[in-house]
Amino acid sequence: MSVAFTREEDLEATAADLPDRPISPHPNLVTPAGLAAIEAALAAARAAYSAAQAHGSIEADRTAMARATRDLRYWSARRATAQLVETPADGRVRFGGSVSLLREDGRTQTWRITGEDEADPARGSVSHVSPLAVALTGKRVGDEATVAGQTVEIVAVD
Repeated sequence: MSVAFTREEDLEATAADLPDRPISPHPNLVTPAGLAAIEAALAAARAAYSAAQAHGSIEADRTAMARATRDLRYWSARRATAQLVETPADGRVRFGGSVSLLREDGRTQTWRITGEDEADPARGSVSHVSPLAVALTGKRVGDEATVAGQTVEIVAVD
């Protein structure tokens, strides 16, 4: 079918039918920085929603309105369920803390255990429900754990 015979409204209606962002079934534990990031994302979602409303009728840009509404629902739910966790300094691997590992191949890696929305493996943070965090939580310096089929030794806990 030629593009000349498609209606823009149909394409826009399809784009505006966005599925909700999935919300994790796990407790929404957050660090102070994670809570601040959720609040910033919620403020940005509110601003995007207001901007989408201000740019004329909803029919004019259903995609922007759908995206803004979806993000507003997601960040509102994440803020409502956020459980701020302070990290105790007891020498154990805990939520909000950092852990350095010595891998079998001699590499040392440092990871911070955070909430799901805050986790960014490329920047050295993993979610508290990740297999890595689950394997390490509660351990101390000198303890070993199996991560991805390899043995790692905990060399530092902050």
